[in-house]
Amino acid sequence: MKNIFKKGDRKEYEILVSESDVAAFESGVVHHVYSTFSLTRDAEWSGRLFVLDMKEDTEEGIGTSITVAHKSPAFVGSIVKFIATFDEITDKGEIINSYQAFVGDRLIAQGRQGQRILPKLKIETLFNRLKE
Repeated sequence: MKNIFKKGDRKEYEILVSESDVAAFESGVVHHVYSTFSLTRDAEWSGRLFVLDMKEDTEEGIGTSITVAHKSPAFVGSIVKFIATFDEITDKGEIINSYQAFVGDRLIAQGRQGQRILPKLKIETLFNRLKE
């Protein structure tokens, strides 16, 4: 793992909210807005942008945690901008970042996200062991 970021470094990611991102379950569409589920997926991606720059070819990131405080809706057709901020690498090697998501100047969500970078072989071995 390349330790190339310092506290406060930022990554930005934008997504256009589509119909496939709305709040829907087996019973149907709940609201025609960006679902918390979809928002969480994209929040995790915003933190993964750090991992993509940090991992070596023989390594991969694996999610460890995520929190979401969903504050305001984003409608289909809205552009959501995620700003991820590098916070730290813990003693256990966990990469922690915080993020905020905006539609224009309006904060729609915020939280924290964690990932670890491990050798691909170690991840594969762990997964295979858990399948047995």
